[in-house]
Amino acid sequence: MFIYLSKKIAIPNNIYLKCVSWNKDQGFIACGGDDGLLRVLKLETQTDDAKLKGLAAPSNLSMNQTLEGHSGAVQVVTWNEQYEKLTTSDQNGLIIVWMLYKGAWYEEMINNRNKSVVRSMSWNADGQKICIVYEDGAVIVGSVDGNRIWGKELKGNQLAHVAWSPDSKILLFGMANGEVQIYDNQGNFIMKMTISCLANVTGAVTIAGIHWYAGTGGYVEPDCPCLAICFDNGRCQIMRYENDENPVCIDTLMNVVSIQWNHCGSVLAVAGSLRASNVEKEFNVVQFYTPFGEHLRTLKVPGKQMTGVAWEGGGLRIGLAVDSYIYFANIRPDYKWGYCCSTVVYAYTKPERQEYCVVFWDTKNNEKFVKYVKSLMSITTSGDFCILASKADDTQSQEDSELESGSHARYVLILCNSIGTPLDSKYIDIDPLFVTMTKTHVIAASKEVFYLWQYRVAKKLTALEINQMTRTKKEGRERLYHIDSNPSGANGSGPDFAKAFAPTRDPICCITATDKTLIVGRESGTIHRYSLPNVVLVQKYTLNNRAYFLSLNCNSSRLAIIDIAGVLTLLDLEVRACTDDTTGNHQSAGDPSKFERKDVWDMKWANDNPDLFAMMEKTRMYVFRNLDPEEPIQTSGYICNFEDLEIKSVLLDEIMKDPERPNKDNLINFEIRSLRDSRALIEKVGIEDASQFIEDNPHPRLWRLLAEAALQKLDLQTAEQAFVRCKDYQGIEFVKRLGNLQSEPMKQAEVAAYFSRFEEAERMYLDMDRRDLAISLRIKLGDWFRVLQLLKTGSGDCDDTLLEQAYNAIGDYFADRQKWANAVQYYLQGHNQERLAECYYMLEDYDGLERLTTVLPQNHKLLPEIGQMFVTVGMCEQAVNAYLKCNQPKAAVDTCVHLNQWNKAVELARTHNMKEIKSLLSKYASHLLEKNKTLEAVELYRKAHHFLDAAKLMFKIADEEAKKRTRPLRVKKLYVLAACLVENYHEQMKTSQQSKAKGKKSEATFALAGLLEEDATSSDNRIVDNAWRGAEAYHFFLLAQRQLYEGYMENAMCTALHLREYEDIIPAVEIYSLLAICSAANRAFGTCSQAFIKLESLESLDPEQRQLYEDLALEIFTKHPPKDSRALELDRSSEGAEGKLLTCIVTGLPIQEYQFWMCSLCKHCALEQEIGKYNCCPLCHCPVA
Repeated sequence: MFIYLSKKIAIPNNIYLKCVSWNKDQGFIACGGDDGLLRVLKLETQTDDAKLKGLAAPSNLSMNQTLEGHSGAVQVVTWNEQYEKLTTSDQNGLIIVWMLYKGAWYEEMINNRNKSVVRSMSWNADGQKICIVYEDGAVIVGSVDGNRIWGKELKGNQLAHVAWSPDSKILLFGMANGEVQIYDNQGNFIMKMTISCLANVTGAVTIAGIHWYAGTGGYVEPDCPCLAICFDNGRCQIMRYENDENPVCIDTLMNVVSIQWNHCGSVLAVAGSLRASNVEKEFNVVQFYTPFGEHLRTLKVPGKQMTGVAWEGGGLRIGLAVDSYIYFANIRPDYKWGYCCSTVVYAYTKPERQEYCVVFWDTKNNEKFVKYVKSLMSITTSGDFCILASKADDTQSQEDSELESGSHARYVLILCNSIGTPLDSKYIDIDPLFVTMTKTHVIAASKEVFYLWQYRVAKKLTALEINQMTRTKKEGRERLYHIDSNPSGANGSGPDFAKAFAPTRDPICCITATDKTLIVGRESGTIHRYSLPNVVLVQKYTLNNRAYFLSLNCNSSRLAIIDIAGVLTLLDLEVRACTDDTTGNHQSAGDPSKFERKDVWDMKWANDNPDLFAMMEKTRMYVFRNLDPEEPIQTSGYICNFEDLEIKSVLLDEIMKDPERPNKDNLINFEIRSLRDSRALIEKVGIEDASQFIEDNPHPRLWRLLAEAALQKLDLQTAEQAFVRCKDYQGIEFVKRLGNLQSEPMKQAEVAAYFSRFEEAERMYLDMDRRDLAISLRIKLGDWFRVLQLLKTGSGDCDDTLLEQAYNAIGDYFADRQKWANAVQYYLQGHNQERLAECYYMLEDYDGLERLTTVLPQNHKLLPEIGQMFVTVGMCEQAVNAYLKCNQPKAAVDTCVHLNQWNKAVELARTHNMKEIKSLLSKYASHLLEKNKTLEAVELYRKAHHFLDAAKLMFKIADEEAKKRTRPLRVKKLYVLAACLVENYHEQMKTSQQSKAKGKKSEATFALAGLLEEDATSSDNRIVDNAWRGAEAYHFFLLAQRQLYEGYMENAMCTALHLREYEDIIPAVEIYSLLAICSAANRAFGTCSQAFIKLESLESLDPEQRQLYEDLALEIFTKHPPKDSRALELDRSSEGAEGKLLTCIVTGLPIQEYQFWMCSLCKHCALEQEIGKYNCCPLCHCPVA
């Protein structure tokens, strides 16, 4: 940072000041002094010039009010920014709270204990509470509206200072004897603070100031010291929290009167006086420190006695109370910033985040990219790239950083492009206090060593190749040199970080580099010059002062040095080549050894001229050519870039006021005098004279200016010469093309287009009735809306292809911005089906997509894509239509399979004679069976018309259910379903035969052929031939029981007898048990006895059960002889003339009539008079015809 005195305001009647306080939010300055003096001032900038902002703008007192009310010397003034109140107190103990009303300050409240004097007052961070401490040990805490919250007397203590913690939970009381005591916010004592900075100090000390920064502007880094306590003897300690065991200790070696943190806790100002070693006189100084105790600057202040220091809210100015004056000093902070490739990179802290917020603000397009970096140390830029140096986070991966010593690297350098994308990074073990970069190298230096990293930027390399290259070339790309060593350029092995920590008596204090020279400055004033890229110490120079900032010009012949006092000097590194008239030439160049400017805080060499540089001196920018200054420009900007006779400067102070919204107004371009003069000459005098002037002061930028001016006037010869002089090939070509044009207006229109005055050029074309040229101009610019307008306005027909192109281009414009609905309208007019499909898809307008499918011709290349779109949203039918239209049945089938539309898949496979359907089916079925979804598999086969496979599975299910002995009705249903599937299979076989033979033979032949084929194909005859057996068995089983319960004993017995044929399906135990019951009920004990005999002889029974049956038989047949009461017709008649009789499925009786009913599906019979009562077949439930 740099600081210089800028203003001095005198207090009338030479009244001495005692204290000063600056309101951070509203900018009021309150100062108190002897004889009840209390003034409130406000400095405001008054300027109409937009370019003059910040410190450069003239500031005047907009308020200068004397506040009457105190009689004694005003000793304490403190602001409450949140509630716009001022609290003051004088030597008589009178406290007044002032408030602002209609632009003036008035008394709001008064309080006086009349016992003691107020030593200190402090508002807490949110402005709700005030703590007042009196000399006699009384403490009062009050609220902002004047109510007392609590009071306490600290007996035997003289109080001098008070401070709140940022969270308002803790109060610190400073005692007159130098002790600091910690209390909670209710006034309960917690502990005494350990004061480490007073080690081995003798004699009495008093506290000069306690300031606890409340974190309102964020912190410089996580866990940053923020509580400063300073003593009058110059000892100071900065702590992270109130009981920090190892605070940062500083000895300022001065008598301190006051301290204060700046707005963001990054700089501590310590004000007081310093005794010069050789003279008795003391002089006033303000020392500035970082929170880590590093000394930044010293500001000497005239006057006898300094009494107070106060920062402005933005941290750009500081107010000092000295004698009867207020001095103001301007501060040029060391912002972390850089400029690369028309992008301003800057970093700031936010209160809610620990990291630095790094903004990459592209000033051309006004876009910004944000990146968060923890513990950022610096930003360095060069060319198109930027280096962010920060402390390494322990959590980051550090495979790159395993150094020779095996320890973890503590710092990291990240190479970024101009939008903040990290391209490469290096973990290093030295503290990168000073970083500079050239087009090929990054040089980082600690106090003892400097480290070179030859960075690479991938042009067309893949990440893999880059990694390989890094591995192989690692050694040569990183080097480390100790400042006391004398490198000879011999390339050693990789960096040896061990020597990095060897101490040096003369530390490095600044560095700079160009492509061929590296300059390192040391604290003694010595400067080392090394050659690059092979580092050889070329020369040492000695300066009188310690350098703070170094910069080399574009050909490395001259070095600019700004020392810590802000004095700019120049050093010639190369002896200038002299011509014959030595004396004359030397005079014009000026003598760099005599050049000196004071109060300089920034400078920049021109990128294209070694004798041209710009520098900032206080709030003025000077441009020097050959050491001659041009008249200064009022500005307080930081110089970004100086080339083409233009200086780009950025008002970082303004940007940092609202860093989230950088504004183009804060970027200023200054033209230097030769450019301004040439422009004035061209405008006022004419091209000839101007060309003579530029000939005398040649520069490509001036030649371009002349060329453009000549073009405007259509002076083609001068324009061509000027373009040749500034080596602008395109310009030369353009002039030639102009020369070939005949008409004058045509040339003017071309020139207007060349200077980007497109509206004018278009108007000229249209006036010449050359609509085609106007359209082609607009096409080049990509302004298709205007192209469409022009195409439509013209009389006569316009070019259809162009019109379509325009519609499509506008469609693209909307599609790029994701305004699909607008895009659709234009694509429709432009017949752009590809993009239409995409828009419909994005809009989820599937009807539109379907319409598009119907409109597209067969085999259009877009159809497969549309099919795919339908597939992704599960619309099978539409997808299939699209695929079939482009003759891709395979894709259609795949779609159906993918969407589980198997019946559709099978249908398609069949219509298109595809072979692989079988494998598909079995694959899917096995997948279902694996998951134990047998019924789904059956359904799949059924849909796919693979009835036999379905029937097999169905029988399997039915058999399993039968084994479980569950409800017989359910088992019957399962068997019926299985049998129906077999019937479907028969039907299928018959029809397939018919379709093969196409009407040549009779139906009987078909049937026969079908059966033969069945025979040939079917391996599982049981299923095919006896499909209905299971169903019949369970049907009669159920029927017998139903008849039994309904009291038709005879029929029940008949049915039960019939059941004997089905022992393979229903367990014999059940059949014969049922038969025994039915026959016993029917009093046919002969049959019953046979059933019992069968039961007792069953091998499947265990002995206990068999015993039970035997006992039961004994019981029955002792009462009833085992004879049937009437001979059963059944036995006689079950064998008819033609063999076996059919059984009626309604009654279970044998059918002895010649006319009976037969079911169309299951081919089972029933007596006509019986079936009449039913609508459906009792066995298969097929409707009765």
